[in-house]
Amino acid sequence: MKTLAACVLFLMLSATAFAQKAPENFGLPELHTIKTITLSPSYSCRPAEEFQKGYADTALFLSAYAKQRNSPDLLFNGACKSEDYFEASTAGDDFSLIADLGADVALEDVTASSAFNLDKNPDADRNKSYTRSKFENVVKVLSNHTYAVLLNESDKRGLFIFQVAEYVPNEKVVLRYAVKSYQLTPTAPLVRSEGFSWTSTNKSQ
Repeated sequence: MKTLAACVLFLMLSATAFAQKAPENFGLPELHTIKTITLSPSYSCRPAEEFQKGYADTALFLSAYAKQRNSPDLLFNGACKSEDYFEASTAGDDFSLIADLGADVALEDVTASSAFNLDKNPDADRNKSYTRSKFENVVKVLSNHTYAVLLNESDKRGLFIFQVAEYVPNEKVVLRYAVKSYQLTPTAPLVRSEGFSWTSTNKSQ
């Protein structure tokens, strides 16, 4: 009986230790904090030998876990001399989607709630104009546009917002982004970035 109790206690302590260390081990992103990254060049506009390097600098990985699994959260893609686009589903079991929220939408003001139902006229007291976000598999890369990405994979769930700060077709795109929710479920228990809120805005790092 004492042996059984000792085993149960050991398992409980191990689970607690795992939960405490998981955020560090998985490299989870901080929520509501604006960061900047440059993706270059577009994934499909590279010399043949570059594909042996994997995604390299063409993709955004929000966590160390995503990087280790080679499962990007966002990919800058497009063939040479063709239209560039963003995609978040890069594997067969991914169902991630992206919505173009439009031009001149301040990244600082986008909340988890407004990512799905954006107020196009926030300063007006009356006649507010809400627009339901249209989520798609891929979206065109457009300068100054702000996008919302809904992550939905077998071991990852999340929501993040990004804005195109600079864009050179096929060559590079500079993004400002903020993570609103991020959860990993590779094993039990679930690990996630703390601080989720439907109404929190974003601040610079």
